Amino acid sequence: MTSGVTERDRAKADRQAAILQEAARLFAERGFSGVSLEDLGGAVGVSGPALYRHFANKQALLAAILVGVSERLLAGGRRVVSHPGRPVDRLRALIAFHVDFALTDADVIRVQDRDLASLADEDRRSVRRLQREYVEVWIGILSALHPDRTADELRVRAQACFGLINSTPHSLRRTTGDPGDEEVRGILETMALAALTA
Repeated sequence: MTSGVTERDRAKADRQAAILQEAARLFAERGFSGVSLEDLGGAVGVSGPALYRHFANKQALLAAILVGVSERLLAGGRRVVSHPGRPVDRLRALIAFHVDFALTDADVIRVQDRDLASLADEDRRSVRRLQREYVEVWIGILSALHPDRTADELRVRAQACFGLINSTPHSLRRTTGDPGDEEVRGILETMALAALTA
């Protein structure tokens, strides 16, 4: 029995993934308004108009990047905390998950910081809703560690932790797999855990 996925489907999915990766890189470098469809097409070896086979327009491409990463973060965070274990161990796993995201999707973080306002209103609302739900995943774990703290205080802690971790792409200009990545990962995980368990 086959899965129903053809070679053509796989090739299309691979091409879309390549377009999203290159779009994130170019938007991070030049900003959303500084990148043309021709730039995007050239980066993946197709003509600019050929991109319309995959995305309705440049704004739809931005939405695929930012809504997509918000959906992946929420799903991944929920998956991490669904595993049994002590709250502190689940928090460690959640921190490691977010640090991994920051180090592997640095371009997306830069795009989010600069170009969120370029999204259509509905897509921007979707990103904000998904982000709020992701914060609630963190609050659920933090409330088990700090039962005497209010949800508002725990939200501040979680947001401050994101600020610490997500600032790394702005201060480091390295490629994924750089020999220093493991050192940076260790520093960030240690600092985040110390801040959240204090």
